[in-house]
Amino acid sequence: MKTSLRLAAITGVAALTVSLAACSRPSTDAATATSAAPADKTLNIGFFGFAKANSFAQATWAGIQEYAAAHNANATFLDSNFDGPTQVNQLQDAVTSKRYDVVIVQANDGTAIVSAVKQAVAAGITVVVEFTPVGGDYSTTNPQVPGTVSIVDAPTVNGEGMATLGLGACKEAGATPCKVAFLQGFANYPLDTARTDAAVDALKAGGADVVANVVGGYTQDSGRAAFQNVLQAHPDVNVVIGSSQAVEGAAPLAAGKNIKFVGNGGSKQAYEAVQSGAWYGVYVVPEKAEGAKAAELGLGKARGQQVPVATDARTLTPFQGLGTRQTLQGQTSDYAD
Repeated sequence: MKTSLRLAAITGVAALTVSLAACSRPSTDAATATSAAPADKTLNIGFFGFAKANSFAQATWAGIQEYAAAHNANATFLDSNFDGPTQVNQLQDAVTSKRYDVVIVQANDGTAIVSAVKQAVAAGITVVVEFTPVGGDYSTTNPQVPGTVSIVDAPTVNGEGMATLGLGACKEAGATPCKVAFLQGFANYPLDTARTDAAVDALKAGGADVVANVVGGYTQDSGRAAFQNVLQAHPDVNVVIGSSQAVEGAAPLAAGKNIKFVGNGGSKQAYEAVQSGAWYGVYVVPEKAEGAKAAELGLGKARGQQVPVATDARTLTPFQGLGTRQTLQGQTSDYAD
């Protein structure tokens, strides 16, 4: 399976029609200050994604490509392969070359890239911050760099959502106390740290006993290895939470055991696992739809249109990202791990 960050996709580009009026902050003067491009000019989008080998970033890219192709724009994926400094250098090079009219930033390190994003804005490039907040605050969907447009899944909100699903799984398991293992993403990664802390705090506040908090990564292999260690140390664990890719690797090890699983990322595999009852739930970000929406916002702003400056990714689903067997009835994912 491809290396993969979290989260996922959902109802497809059509879901972009979900109303943002009630969930997005309207455009501000700062966000519309750049010169508008003529409506008939072909624009160039640079997508600075996590990594080309990452299924989550691929879903974003698919949404960007589809929207760009249908709206007189070209798009290019700049591959940093999960390396924050490389991504910063790529964006700085793009600012110098003025190669792109719009850049969509899916930041590996939302703090380290702030300076480069400011440079892009100052150069008159339309900047859309996608998925990962850019700035030091991982709890907000609002833009933290003036002049940017933001469509993000705040990591702390994501972590709290995972905890909500985890506590639901605890309730269904009927365990008291409920023993939970949390498989976090990458170690020492700002986004993951913020998400993990929020999730663990919310689980404990809800009465769960978090017996393990270990790196589970974003692949089946890493998830399987992490869960093997968890099972050896805590064979009576009740609920396991992690990236959907990690859970896909872990869940088969629990055959015959009454262990509830919660994933993070709404791939086709995750949807099917929840809908079949194999997993309790999955936190869903409609990533292909979010990529298309990022392109829509960027091209719209570059062409002088009024666009929302802040959009909460959860609002792209009709169930606020909390996928359970009940809420995912009749729903389909738009990407596969």
